[in-house]
Amino acid sequence: MTAATMKSRTPARRRWLYAPMTLLAAFFLFPIVFMLAASLKTDHQIFADMDSLKAFLPVGDVSFANYAAVFERVPFWRFLANSVLVTACVTGLGLVVNSMCGYALARMRWRGRAVVFGFIIATLILPFDTTIVPMVYLVANLPWIGFEGLRPVLEIGWLNTYHVQIIPFIVNAFAIFLFAQYFSSLPKGLEEAAAMDGAGWLRTYWRIIVPLSKPVFATVLILTIVTSPATWNAYLWPLMTVQSEELRPVMVGVQYFFQLDTDWGEVMAYISMITIPMVAVFIAFQRSFIRSIASAGMKD
Repeated sequence: MTAATMKSRTPARRRWLYAPMTLLAAFFLFPIVFMLAASLKTDHQIFADMDSLKAFLPVGDVSFANYAAVFERVPFWRFLANSVLVTACVTGLGLVVNSMCGYALARMRWRGRAVVFGFIIATLILPFDTTIVPMVYLVANLPWIGFEGLRPVLEIGWLNTYHVQIIPFIVNAFAIFLFAQYFSSLPKGLEEAAAMDGAGWLRTYWRIIVPLSKPVFATVLILTIVTSPATWNAYLWPLMTVQSEELRPVMVGVQYFFQLDTDWGEVMAYISMITIPMVAVFIAFQRSFIRSIASAGMKD
């Protein structure tokens, strides 16, 4: 078979490969398309279009009234600011702490390292729902230093605060595992070359390892934002530990639309507004995310 024949068959093979991938992508996009279309319709229009493809199209009685109603029903900007603050703190601090833990487990040699790493992996077996009750009891009795004016005061209990949404979720076992796996795939000669130049472990980590590990940092960032019990999609934890409306995140705000008369157009508008930041984050880091997944398990 000649090279020209091989080149002529390549586009045909790609079409056969892209066709099912396109159908699969369209299947996963249907809920998002429906959500965006329904957010522009009244409840009557939404249910009238459910038996046809009109459910996925912004046709009929459409307007932006549902989006305006969201701001009247909930303090949206306050909820958004709380979620941004908590997500930024958990993600930012988590990237630093978990990456340093992963570096110590993957690149440094010390007694008991395998036992510690095994214990960290074992914690992944426990689902969050089984530990949430003892965690609530624990944070309700932990001390915290507050302030009355400029005078520090010892307080008992973290409930109804920002730090109860941040501190318990900075360390993440799965993030440590991802960092350790990625760091272990980097060439061992990096530390040797850095040591010859007089660099210590911390300087080697910051100047050499971190710049070479942008894909895994992007992956952990996205997974932390999406899957952590205290970041953007947090619902159960803040619902149990935060009672003040001034401190609640966006996902808890969903329940406000089901307290009286449920308006599904407003629900869809609210969910659309809180979904946009997640889509923007993934688009910004998708190349690094895909690169990290593609290189998982590869050794140099």
